Amino acid sequence: MSQFAESLARRLRTPLTARDVLIRLWVIVWLTFVWVLLWGEVTAANVLGGVAVSLAILILAPLPQLPVEGRLHPLSAITLVLRVAFELVVSSMEVAWLSIRPGPPPMTAILRAHVSVRSDLVLGLLVDAINVVPGTIVLEVDRRARVLYIHVLDAHSAAKVDRFYANVARLERMFIRAFEREGDWQERVRRPTPRVVPTDHPAAGGAREPGGTQGRPGDDEWRPRR
Repeated sequence: MSQFAESLARRLRTPLTARDVLIRLWVIVWLTFVWVLLWGEVTAANVLGGVAVSLAILILAPLPQLPVEGRLHPLSAITLVLRVAFELVVSSMEVAWLSIRPGPPPMTAILRAHVSVRSDLVLGLLVDAINVVPGTIVLEVDRRARVLYIHVLDAHSAAKVDRFYANVARLERMFIRAFEREGDWQERVRRPTPRVVPTDHPAAGGAREPGGTQGRPGDDEWRPRR
């Protein structure tokens, strides 16, 4: 028996706790939601396909367990899901307009955003939410410094860049309200102080510095690309 088959058999024989079941159900719901969003249409086939893909991922390629800190707040989580769906619709229309409008192609950029979410699990969910919105995709994650390097489709003006940072900050606040409120946060392992991100990073772009100030030191760091 191969090592993969042995590992799979061992996982299937391992009894699940109530917490494990709830986490797996949440993963199935989230992955199914993302699958339906990617297809762009809510149908029985898409929902069943999302459930099948989610089960296959959980069984064949499970992610390592991450410590779950904080607490889920259902109403804030529902608001977060609705906000992501709204951004998906609006961004889809904007990307469609950029593809058919007359004139030169949009100016793209790689922008750097600092985030303050504490849990690696919530950080991963935040990255997923950014990726499902058309026009933005996370290219790199500096997990230790909590920095995201994001490719933005339309960054031809300072107003567009400011709007991008405002959207990321709003999404981050909603994730914190849904999963990481200060009152019920219990961090298991205290992380070391994040290191300073070098400004000469190969993917460096416009940045949101800690404390809410936007960092754009100069044209040598913020480089929109045509």
